[in-house]
Amino acid sequence: MQNIKLYFVLSCLILSVANSKAQTLTLDNVLNTIKTNNPQLKMYDADIQSMDASAQGARSWMPPQVETGFFMTPYNSNLWKADEMAPGMGSYMLGVTQMIPNASKLNANENLMKAMSSVESENKNFTLNQLNASAKTNYYQWIISKKKIKIAQDNLLLLDYMIKSMEIRYQYNMDKLPSYYKAKSQYSSLQSMIVMLENDVSQRKYMLNTLMARDKNENLEIDSSYEIKDFNLFETDLSSYINNRSDIKAIDKTKEINNLKIEVEKVATRPEFGVKYDHMFAFGNQPQQFSLMGMVTIPMPWSNKMNKANMESYRIKNESLDWQKQMIANETTGMIKGMNAEFLNLKKQYQINQDNIIPALKRNYDTAILAWQNNTGELFVALDAWEAMNMTQIDALDKLKMILTTQTEIEKQLETK
Repeated sequence: MQNIKLYFVLSCLILSVANSKAQTLTLDNVLNTIKTNNPQLKMYDADIQSMDASAQGARSWMPPQVETGFFMTPYNSNLWKADEMAPGMGSYMLGVTQMIPNASKLNANENLMKAMSSVESENKNFTLNQLNASAKTNYYQWIISKKKIKIAQDNLLLLDYMIKSMEIRYQYNMDKLPSYYKAKSQYSSLQSMIVMLENDVSQRKYMLNTLMARDKNENLEIDSSYEIKDFNLFETDLSSYINNRSDIKAIDKTKEINNLKIEVEKVATRPEFGVKYDHMFAFGNQPQQFSLMGMVTIPMPWSNKMNKANMESYRIKNESLDWQKQMIANETTGMIKGMNAEFLNLKKQYQINQDNIIPALKRNYDTAILAWQNNTGELFVALDAWEAMNMTQIDALDKLKMILTTQTEIEKQLETK
């Protein structure tokens, strides 16, 4: 009785797992999850927080220096004490020295430390854009694979009908064996294609789960809807798009940081002040004494060489960054224009396939299969018509895949969602 109950419970669990539906995610769901959960982005967040935390100590002073010891004390300790002839000699000194930093140095250092995290923020945005492009590519490839599987399954039904019809007709000498074996071969090829496409779907699932930082084996379904954008960028000025790219902004932020470093080096050549106070506990009958002195650092030509060299180095680095910006803008503009031409060409080809070629091949197949069924046509003709229709449908989906891939690449270059 207990075994029966155990089997019943296990059966219910197995059925509940088998019948559980996978979570269906839209592309926006995937992108938002990546933005929230991806560990690479969390790494940037930690780096940014670390830099901002370091900036809190930008206005700190140097620690005071404490001194203690004997001051002008004779080696002969007998002379320390007062007697009838002398009041005693020597003293024990306690002193403290504090350097007071220049306010302009503190301000320059604070501005630099607060700006350091701005570059990492733009690097994070750049990485997020790359991750989004990877997610879109895998998402769209999954959609295309599902469409190909649907076409292959529909075609399996057509071939199965033709094969069963041939088996019946062959008994009455109404069909030939070569046609039968050709249909069987095509049926097996479609089965092999479905296996390959299902493996591709599994790969896309693993990739999306990885990007979203989820369990790689977690069940997942996607929304099969998609949007083909209307890009026509031949006459568009792309400078505003390019200047808003994260990598360009990161270069601009780096230039700002270099300018702040130049300012830090510049104010480092200014004098700094300090105060030194000493108190002497005199031995014998001597009066208590103190010393109060001010100090100032005097920048000299031989002490400023390193600062001047660093300022020139940062200036040259900014010049290099300007050339880097021009290089990125030039390459990106040419790349986008070329991809835009390819995108428009692929859209035209896909539309011709959908509007003209596939409907014509579908009518050709319907005519050929009807003629075969009425014994006025050959099955080879029907199979050739089916093969042409099937290959054209697959080719159309390959073009759709290229359209969506090119669209994703353009969006990545423009950093648009």
